[in-house]
This record gives sequence, C-alpha cells and structure tokens, in this order.
Amino acid sequence: MSARIDALIGTWKLVSCVLEDVETKEQKPVWGLNPKGYIVITSEGRWIVIQTAEGRNAPQNDEDRIAAFKSLLAYSGRYRTEQNKIIIDVDIAADEAWTGTEQVRYYEVDGDRLHIEAPPQPYPNFGGKMMRGILVWKKE
Repeated sequence: MSARIDALIGTWKLVSCVLEDVETKEQKPVWGLNPKGYIVITSEGRWIVIQTAEGRNAPQNDEDRIAAFKSLLAYSGRYRTEQNKIIIDVDIAADEAWTGTEQVRYYEVDGDRLHIEAPPQPYPNFGGKMMRGILVWKKE
C-alpha cells in the first residue's frame, strides 16, 4: 500500500460540508453549520459513509420521514484510487439510484484533515441544479 493510500485509511468525522452552485459559485452549508457524519476507509478497500444534517428530530409521521430521508446521505462500496481521485463502486446506498454507480471524489490529506470534492452533478433535492460538494473531515 502506498503512503498516499495509507494516509486515507481510518475513520474520519465530518467537519464541514458545502454545496457549490456550478453556475453562480455560491456556496451553501446545506447540512447546516454543524453537520454530522463519518467515513470509514479500510485497508481492504471498503468505503462507508453516512452524513446527516444538523437539527434532525425523530420522525413522527410520513412528512417527517421524507424530511429525514432528504437530510441523509449513506452509501458504501469498494474503492480504488488514481492519483488524487478515489472511485467508489457503490454496492449499497440509502438512495437506490446510487447503487451500481461509480462515485468519483477528489481528495487531499493535509495532516489530520481530509478534503474531498465531488465533481459537478445534478442534485435532485435542489431542483436538479448542477452542484459540487466540498467536504472537510477530521481523522478520529
């Protein structure tokens, strides 16, 4: 395992998450200022991530459950790296539209911080706007 890949291995806690509108470059902390989340990256090639927005409550009805689902991102798969790119072959996801897809992320490890950027893609929760995710994680 290369030193670059070895630096990825471990558990990372979400520090910040913004979505950037590709057209306007406006950045929004769509999960709130204190989002929750973890990525677990194993030496065996498994990537597991779960993220939730701040301020979530236990659902009491179907409307609450819809809101809870929209404020959650969870998926897992086998990963491979190519320079500063990590490609996840998604085999399970909270959103079934992701299952069977490849999710590409660009990364940089800086000390105990993992910076991840997702390439522009349409976000259904935001009217299909083309956006890119910019996330910072801290090593646990």
